[in-house]
Amino acid sequence: MDKKETKNRIEKLRDEISRLRHLYHTENNPRVTDDVYESLTKELNELERKFPDLADPNSAVRRVAGEPLSKFIKVKHKIRMVSLNDTFSEEEVLDWENRIKKLVNKDFNYFCELKFDGLSASLIYENGVFKSGATRGDGFIGEDVTENLKMVNTIPLVLNPLKSLLARKGVSLGKDDFVPKYLEVRGEIVMSKRAWKELNKNQEKEGKPIFANTRNAAAGSLRQLDSKIVKERNLDFFAWDIADIIFNDTNKRLKNHSEKHELLRKLGFSMSPYERKVKNIKDAFIFIKEVAEIRDKLPYGTDGVVISVDDLSIQESLGIVGKAPRYMTAFKYPAEKATTILKNITVNVGRTGVLTPVAHFNPTFVAGSLVSKATLHNMDQIERLNIKIGDTVVIQKAGDVIPEVVEVLVGMRSGKEKKFKMPDFCPVCGGKVENKKIAFYCTNKNCGAKNNRGMQHFVNVYEIYEIGPKILERLKEEGLISDSADLFTLERADLSGLERFGEKSADNIINSIEEHKKVSFWRFIYALGIIHVGEQTAHDLADHFHNLDNLKNSSLENLNDIENIGPAVSESIYNYFRDKHNLDFINKLFENGVQIIEEKKKTGNLTGKVFVLTGTLPTLSREDAKKKIIENGGKVSSSVSSNTSFVLAGDEAGSKLKEAQKLGIKIISEQDFLKML
Repeated sequence: MDKKETKNRIEKLRDEISRLRHLYHTENNPRVTDDVYESLTKELNELERKFPDLADPNSAVRRVAGEPLSKFIKVKHKIRMVSLNDTFSEEEVLDWENRIKKLVNKDFNYFCELKFDGLSASLIYENGVFKSGATRGDGFIGEDVTENLKMVNTIPLVLNPLKSLLARKGVSLGKDDFVPKYLEVRGEIVMSKRAWKELNKNQEKEGKPIFANTRNAAAGSLRQLDSKIVKERNLDFFAWDIADIIFNDTNKRLKNHSEKHELLRKLGFSMSPYERKVKNIKDAFIFIKEVAEIRDKLPYGTDGVVISVDDLSIQESLGIVGKAPRYMTAFKYPAEKATTILKNITVNVGRTGVLTPVAHFNPTFVAGSLVSKATLHNMDQIERLNIKIGDTVVIQKAGDVIPEVVEVLVGMRSGKEKKFKMPDFCPVCGGKVENKKIAFYCTNKNCGAKNNRGMQHFVNVYEIYEIGPKILERLKEEGLISDSADLFTLERADLSGLERFGEKSADNIINSIEEHKKVSFWRFIYALGIIHVGEQTAHDLADHFHNLDNLKNSSLENLNDIENIGPAVSESIYNYFRDKHNLDFINKLFENGVQIIEEKKKTGNLTGKVFVLTGTLPTLSREDAKKKIIENGGKVSSSVSSNTSFVLAGDEAGSKLKEAQKLGIKIISEQDFLKML
């Protein structure tokens, strides 16, 4: 994008982010998931970093949350509620660590805890009794939701040590039994996955809108004016920080963030069930991976892990920059949705002839992998979503499915977007395309895309043995490939998202494809699947023409002059290179990275000798025998002629043996052949 396009894109992003924030925070009406919102915000951040002169100090990404709802009383936070900067990879976490280590001259530990997917709230206690609570709001001013918070069972209305005091009725207490004079606790209002499913079931029965996820459900529930409804919604609260504390003992101080958690747990708060104090960032990564393995099974929604510098004195020295503290970062697990710009739409043809539109975009990180293609399924889906080339779209990749486009952000349109139309003719064979209502089909029965055998022949000749018939069929069904040339456009993310394709098997296939992009000229010819052209004919053509241009431009007469090539074979080769779609396929191979390499002519004991094989050999297969002949400089012919040097005969030799005897050609056994080698 040039400067003008970038400026327009930034303005569009700001408008869309502001609109989505208003819908979510003010109207309590989320139109997109958090993944989509964060993806747009990340893009805006990156563009503002690249073009600082286009950055806006009042940009939406520099605000913590939305304006407070007018139906609740506004309250000013005594201490600002900040937000955290997000990191999405180990590299980004290491960058964060490098930045803070430049400002700190001593070693320190980290504290790791779950990042709950809910609504942040602040609770105030005086002498151990819950007094008031508020939402984050814009970080400075929130909404007073005290009565609603009282309906959350996991929020203690009276702190633990004070309960002990009341129970003991005057028994003198130790120093540790006294609750703080003043306490401000920060934490997350959440809804369990079980409660969310139950709520949606009831909402559906009553004809009310359902909640997209547990976070939306928690936020919507806490903002109810009737606190009885809040009680019915079964919300929970997990504490994660102490913003302010005044002890009875003025000498008492908390030294570490981990000590805050210990104290909150003693006071009766529900805390993160998974947390760990670690010595270094490497151990933090271990914790992140451990949580990733159990995350889906947790009863509450979590979208990451918060990593903090544990030492509170270091936290204080690092301070806050903009909206976020320097001493904390939120590692976010890969989102299942992301936004990207749809650059182009191509069409793949499956084994049944059905045409599948495929979206192409810049490599985008979603669900743990970089993807650059996504299925659009069919024309109905394109029309339903009103997809145009150039649109900002939402892509989704969840579990064992290939990425798909699920939404268009119409508000991001610039007016340059183009409508897509299905082709009238098949992109593989040129056959007429017919709309059969359910889908568009190629009507040519002999379309190359329908020929699984031809594709299997291709991968076998290229020796890409990791791709078998079932894998080929699956790739065609998913719309990832139409022909053999499409194999060379596959990426790891295309395969790793498919059912039963792990990262290792995806890597093996992609590596094998990459390794076999360079092929000898005879393999290139043989793999094309030209009728009547076998392995030896491919060798003969390569030896005679030396390069593809010579072969493509050869006349029928020239082809007929080649030894062992008769009129039918010559005609088949000649016609193949006169077909536009065959030439398009060859060009597509080159465009996708295939290269013909010059192979030195092999010489050996059999140089200049022509062999014909017949019958079954005692130990060697025909393929093994052919390979040995070619490796040692010899040639293999399919028919006996006066030019034949030897006939290698085994058991049950047929007419070729009789023809050799008739012409006086020397007949050898496998033992004779091996001695020659």
